[in-house]
Amino acid sequence: MKVYILQRVLSLIPILLVVAVVVFFLIHLTPGDPAAIILGPEALPQDIEKLRTELGLDLPIVEQFFVWFTALLKGDLGWSYFMEMSVLKAFTSHLGPTLSLAIFAQIIFIVIALPFGIIAATKRGRKADQFFMVFALLGISVPSFLLGLLLILLFSVNLGWLPVAGYKPLSEGLFTHLKFLLLPAITLGAIQAALIARMTRSSMLDILSMNYIKTAHAKGVKERTVVYKHALRNAFIPILTVMGQTFGTLIAGAIVVEVVFNIPGIGQLIINSVSRRDYAVIQGTVLLIAVSYVFVNLIVDLLYGVIDPRVRLNRK
Repeated sequence: MKVYILQRVLSLIPILLVVAVVVFFLIHLTPGDPAAIILGPEALPQDIEKLRTELGLDLPIVEQFFVWFTALLKGDLGWSYFMEMSVLKAFTSHLGPTLSLAIFAQIIFIVIALPFGIIAATKRGRKADQFFMVFALLGISVPSFLLGLLLILLFSVNLGWLPVAGYKPLSEGLFTHLKFLLLPAITLGAIQAALIARMTRSSMLDILSMNYIKTAHAKGVKERTVVYKHALRNAFIPILTVMGQTFGTLIAGAIVVEVVFNIPGIGQLIINSVSRRDYAVIQGTVLLIAVSYVFVNLIVDLLYGVIDPRVRLNRK
């Protein structure tokens, strides 16, 4: 098992290297001069050129990459001249709202999607199955920003039950914290809930048609035991895979949702950094998101062995 974990961790190195190269060159090929943006529209050309030299922007792009990458290997993600702080500090100061939003959205879509998928599979072809699958189709079809605006219009503007936008940290109370996060979390998790519900239904249908399930029915095992103990456990591996992948999608999707609901998270940080060409923050933030994404998938992969002992045997 230790060898397998080491192999998986080492396999992440080329992935992260490709991400670092792509992010760096894509950002530096976009038009716009950070030095001119920092000094403002009334800056003199010689002042802009001087600042470009101080920032290392006058160097060839390949040389800039090696300077940045060498610092990265030493654990230095760079410095934001706009925010006057290190990239790591800027990232961690915006991480809380995004993590709260992503975790809350993940909880909401698991609570909704798993029962929907299980009921749809056990009631295949009936009205409950049709209702939940239409619900799932709507969840996939409606764009996040449109769903967010509709929820704001209904629950905030018309009914006045929830705040229109904004964010309150957990230190101001759990109820207040969740009250501000509820609409953004539903908006963010709707598509993933629909995907998980469809995946759960499909996976459960495959398992429920197998001979050992029919044998359990023939022996008189209770329906609840057959569904939740025998079928769901074996159907859970593909569902777990999608859940792991969707956590990365939630982080990426949070960019749009944070803009719609004015949440000061990683999404807002990236949007602001792109508009002012803050290269160091964009590079460091995207790289840290990529690192978190691959490690979440690594954890999901390791959980396979916990759920299904056959996976552990294959790894030995």
